[in-house]
Amino acid sequence: MEPTSVSDALASLLEPVLGPVAIDNLQRLSGGASRETWSFEAGGRPLILRRDPPGRPGLPGSMRLEADAMRACHRAGLAVPEVLVDDDGSVLGTAGLVMTRVPGETLARRILRDDEFASARGVLVDDLGRFLAGLHAIDVNELPGAHEVDSLAQYWSSYELIADKSPTFERTYDWLIANRPERTATTIVHGDLRMGNVIVDERGLAAAIDWELVHLGDPLEDLGWLCVKAWRFGAPLEVGGVGTIDQLVAAYEGAGGRPVDRDALHWWLVQKTLQWGIGCMGQASVHLMGAVRSHELAAIGRRVAEQEWDLIELLAPDEWNTARAAPLPASLPDEPGLFGRPTAREILDAVRGYLTEDVMPGTSGRLSFHARVAANMLAIVERELAQDTPPHAGDDWASLAMAVRDKLAVANPKHLST
Repeated sequence: MEPTSVSDALASLLEPVLGPVAIDNLQRLSGGASRETWSFEAGGRPLILRRDPPGRPGLPGSMRLEADAMRACHRAGLAVPEVLVDDDGSVLGTAGLVMTRVPGETLARRILRDDEFASARGVLVDDLGRFLAGLHAIDVNELPGAHEVDSLAQYWSSYELIADKSPTFERTYDWLIANRPERTATTIVHGDLRMGNVIVDERGLAAAIDWELVHLGDPLEDLGWLCVKAWRFGAPLEVGGVGTIDQLVAAYEGAGGRPVDRDALHWWLVQKTLQWGIGCMGQASVHLMGAVRSHELAAIGRRVAEQEWDLIELLAPDEWNTARAAPLPASLPDEPGLFGRPTAREILDAVRGYLTEDVMPGTSGRLSFHARVAANMLAIVERELAQDTPPHAGDDWASLAMAVRDKLAVANPKHLST
C-alpha cells in the first residue's frame, strides 16, 4: 500500500473504536526487517501501526496473538503499549494492529550513550528482570492462541533449508543436543525481548514491544535471549550493555521469578546466539533468493560471523582467546592493475564517503538508516578486496576460531575487540 491507502485503511479500522478520525503525520519508521512500523496521529492521538509487509504475510493468527499477549500484559499491569484494535487483513489489506505510542527511545546506541538515559541505564536491568518475572507469572490460559515452540528444532529446520552452511553452527548444534537441560516450567515467553525491542525513557523501562514471537516455553529462554552479546551493541556489560547477569537474575528472582539454574541459563544463551546466527543467514537468504530485494537484509548476512565468534567464546574460550591474540592476515596493496585509477577500492571509498559525509548528515529516519547500512556494506567489500589469504580451514574448535576470526576481520573487525 502507498501511504495514502494506508491512511484511508487506518481511518476505516479505527472508526468503530474512536469514531470518525483524521489520520495525520503518517510516517514509516526505520528498521523492521520482518514487520513494518508506522507512526501517525488519529484525531490528535499519537498511535503506532504494526503490520505485515504487503506480499509477505506472517503466520495466520500471529498478529492477533501478538495483540492478545500485550492485552494480557496490560491487564497484569506490565509496561506494554495499549492495543486499540487488531485486523486480520480484511481492512488493512495485510494483518496489523494499532496501539498507543509510548514516549521514549528504542535505539540501543542512544540508550547506551546519551546523557538523558544515564539514570535509566542504572535501573534498566532491574526493570527487565521484574518485567520478565511478571510476564512469566501470567496464567498461560490467558493466551489461548499460544502454542509451545521448540526454538532449537524450529531454527535448525530453517538452517537446513538455507544454501549457506556454517561448521561452527553445526558443532554448536551437536553440543546443544548433547547438553539440553530439563525444563522446570512452562510459561508465556516473549521470544524477542532485547535492546531494540524495548522503549526506554529517562526513568527506565517504558514498554516492551515487538511480540511477534510470543509462545509457550521455558522461561529461561527469555533471560538467555536478553543476554545474547549482539544486544550489547558494543557495550561491555552482559545484559544489553547496561548490567550483569547477576543483576538480572537477582531482580528476576526477587520479583517472584523461579530460581535460575546458571548452567541451564548458559545453555539458553548458547542456543539463542545460534538462533540469531541462523536468523541472520535466513534474512540474507530472503534477499539472495529474490523474495524481497533489500540491501538491509543482504547486509545482515555478514553478521553471521559475529554470532560464530560469540559461540566460540561461549563454548571454546581457550581457542577463542588464542585466535583473538593471533595477528591478522596482511592486506594486499591497492595497485591500479589493468583498469587504472581510481581502483575498485578507491571507488568504494569515494562512494562510502559520499554516503557518510553528505547523505547521512542531511537526512533522518529510514533514509539515514539505510545510508548507514549501505556505507557499512561498501566497507565490507573494501576489506574483502584487501585480503591477502583465504580464511583458515578445519572443523576443530581451534581451526574454527581462526577461520571465524578471519571472516570477522572482513565483516566487522570492531567485534573482535568486544
